[in-house]
Amino acid sequence: MTARLADIAAQAGVSEATVSRVLNGKPGVSAGTRESVLAALDLLGYERPVRLRQRSAGLVGLITPELENPIFPAFAQIIGQALTRQGYTPVLATQTPGGSTEDELVEMLVERGVAGIIFASGLHADSTADTGRYARLRGQGVPFVLINGFSEKIDAPFVSPDDRSAVRLAVTHLAALGHRRIGLAVGQKRFVPVQRKIEGFVASTGDVLGWSPQEAQALIQQSLFTLEGGQAAAGALIASGCTAIVCASDMMALGAIRAARALGLSVPSDVSVVGFDDSPLIAFTDPPLTTIRQPVAAMSQAAVNALLEEIGGTPAPHSEFVFLPELVVRGSTAAVPAGGRVLTDRPGS
Repeated sequence: MTARLADIAAQAGVSEATVSRVLNGKPGVSAGTRESVLAALDLLGYERPVRLRQRSAGLVGLITPELENPIFPAFAQIIGQALTRQGYTPVLATQTPGGSTEDELVEMLVERGVAGIIFASGLHADSTADTGRYARLRGQGVPFVLINGFSEKIDAPFVSPDDRSAVRLAVTHLAALGHRRIGLAVGQKRFVPVQRKIEGFVASTGDVLGWSPQEAQALIQQSLFTLEGGQAAAGALIASGCTAIVCASDMMALGAIRAARALGLSVPSDVSVVGFDDSPLIAFTDPPLTTIRQPVAAMSQAAVNALLEEIGGTPAPHSEFVFLPELVVRGSTAAVPAGGRVLTDRPGS
């Protein structure tokens, strides 16, 4: 039990004694602290004591594609806490390679009588996926909200960051530092957020650097949303003479830094790198990562609010709530290298 108390205390940010008081129903704990402990209990997958389960207004599922990327635990923590404050019990369901699919997780949650489901970066974000699964879910009377990846074919509230503006912020920042050969490292193009980031890159390099759409496309590398994917994409962009790289996730950005170092280059002295998300702990990497902050707290609260309106019988507008990102400048970007490694500023030349 000691290890369990320690885990819950660390997750909730309180002492083990406080956790013990909450679990045993002892007085002397504020409502806010109690809710934080119960949210930590749910997020870590521990069962609530019977006396505490009766307080739940119902289960709400949160489906994420993975937990290795720290942005998804960040969403899970804030959404879980927001749901717990409203009396709901969050149930985190995560896809893993070779494990349960999104459809199987949905079936499991529906069988357990969830009051609603929040999808974070699910199949809805894949423009090639069958959207009929969401129509069937709605037909079963289960309210749901989708985060990241808008589709006009799905009748539900969506919550998204402004991916186009995010890339524009990065390109403008790098251009102001003197960079004229900027690359974009993204995931597969079938994903809606990737499509939007590419659109933002083409538009912003046209406005800021005077590139044609064809020139912009020449410095876009598609890969996986992983450290290894970022390394592969960045390696190709550096080989094309890029002095700066905008990445579609912080994990890809860490891969880009690894790629530069593998080539004997320094970040940011030789190559500047910008990430996307502002994941927890990313400010403490070497160097601290300049990134586009995804407004996780605001997006999470909006998703919870929309879902609770759906559950309460007052459907939220079936449209997209778009949140503006923020550029966070740290140590991975700097002025273009003196003398440069590039023979031309124009892509494809």
